[in-house]
Amino acid sequence: MTPLPPPTTELTADEARRIALRAQGFLGAPDRRAGVRGVLRHLGAVQLDTISVLARSHELVPYARLGAIGRTTVDRAYWATAPDGAHPARPHAFEYWSHAACILPIEEWPHFAFRRRAYRARPLWGHELPDGAYDRVIKQLRDEGPLTATELGGAKRTSEWWDWSGEKVAVERALMYGEVVCVERRGWKRVYDLAERAVPTELLHDELDDTECLRRLVRLAGEALGVGTRADIADYHRLKGEQFDAVVADSGLVPVTVEGWAKPAWADPAALATPARGRHRTTLLSPFDSLIWERARTERVFGFTHRLEAYVPKQKRVYGYFAMPVLAGGHLVGRVDPARDGRTLVAKQVTLNGPKAVPAVAQALLEAASWVDCTNVRVERVDAPELRDRLVGELTRALA
Repeated sequence: MTPLPPPTTELTADEARRIALRAQGFLGAPDRRAGVRGVLRHLGAVQLDTISVLARSHELVPYARLGAIGRTTVDRAYWATAPDGAHPARPHAFEYWSHAACILPIEEWPHFAFRRRAYRARPLWGHELPDGAYDRVIKQLRDEGPLTATELGGAKRTSEWWDWSGEKVAVERALMYGEVVCVERRGWKRVYDLAERAVPTELLHDELDDTECLRRLVRLAGEALGVGTRADIADYHRLKGEQFDAVVADSGLVPVTVEGWAKPAWADPAALATPARGRHRTTLLSPFDSLIWERARTERVFGFTHRLEAYVPKQKRVYGYFAMPVLAGGHLVGRVDPARDGRTLVAKQVTLNGPKAVPAVAQALLEAASWVDCTNVRVERVDAPELRDRLVGELTRALA
């Protein structure tokens, strides 16, 4: 590990917050010409999740930055498709294990070689691979083209979610090894194809050594965050602390100090070059959005405790099943637990950080309703009952 120079830049907590917002695409004018693909390249990773309330998380992420962009536009941007009977166009993205299961820009394929090598060397797996299953799956994809796990022979052996069939185990193993890639989602099912067909030839290699891969991912994470601690930056692509330590000195990131942060921090030098100014976005955020996906960072940057309660027993939930933080004016000003009832967006539970949050939450609800083709908004419960009428009034006037 190369010794680091001492920090030469001191940031206030407010400066660090604004740098983070700009780096994540929430401060300043969005690059609408680049669209969803531009958002993906800028963030470097968009997390996937099975939960769908207003929409799935990978749809909510570009929506939060670009506004009411069409959901079909989002899917097409991630997964290029071709007319029936034609070979699928090469994708602009691929799915792989990063912060979690993520959509990643296709040009970053070579930089995940370190992880593919680690998976190939892995001695133990949670699912047993039946004899011959791997070779059969590869042969079927080579002979028949892109297929889902169901088309390969079945995704599950029983109705239990974890009880994968041999074919599903084999194709997921091949995906982790890099021999197979997901080329699109069809009804939320992965569509698999051979990497040799789907990944551009100039990118289809594992030539980069671990150090070069890690250096690139640390730099990308630092750019996407703007400023972050060792834990923040390493967690972005789920690197180990020692992996971060080994490459940060050569990553291009610069050490800084941030007011109120107990740990050392690093920043993207480009983020320090100009003050972070511009128009703030008002929006609902997916709990899996990279602005807030790391709880300790969210508390440190925004003073906001964020927790997904979808997997918490109903009686123990505080904010709701899929509580979405509300971003406004560069701060997290509340939460909304949404649902849909026909063409009505239902705010099942609303948490407000005081009366000043009411207009922002109303604005976020109205835009979200329009995006998912709802013509009405219904508010059920507000944590401060005296603010419920004010919120309903704001919504009623806007919808009139």
